[in-house]
Amino acid sequence: GMMWVYTVGFTVLPHVGGFLGWFLSRKEMPAWYEKLKKPSWCPSRKVFPVAWTMLYTGMGYASYLVWNDLGGCSSKALVPLGLYGAQLALNWAWPPLFFGAHNLNMALIDIVCLDGLALGTLCSWYRINRLAALLLLPYLGWLAMATCLTLRVWKDNPEQKPGKSD
Repeated sequence: GMMWVYTVGFTVLPHVGGFLGWFLSRKEMPAWYEKLKKPSWCPSRKVFPVAWTMLYTGMGYASYLVWNDLGGCSSKALVPLGLYGAQLALNWAWPPLFFGAHNLNMALIDIVCLDGLALGTLCSWYRINRLAALLLLPYLGWLAMATCLTLRVWKDNPEQKPGKSD
């Protein structure tokens, strides 16, 4: 009868760090972000909260499916949920690095590592629960776009890099 608590908990968890990242760097977003040179295909700022709400919900529910299929926090869950936790930590670290610290170098390193961990998570989950792996596909698609965007912003805004004059 208590399974719904786990379902909700796992589904909500990714939103916690996402919300905190947004909350801590929200003041920086309009002023600093608007001044950056961005490619024409950059999504509108209004798209990001909607996209992340859907992506975090999908990945959170998927993590519940994997946890449940592996019988909770067993030794078998160490790698699949460890990869998930590590990629989630890097996901949560990106907004404070990018928006908060304006550190485009670290934001780029973070998201490239995040891509690898997210892909590793999907591969490890595929053998455990196909639906969970499929639920990560929109996230990986969004990460690909976000990585290209981070790379372009990093490349097109050299004055934002450490060591350059402001």
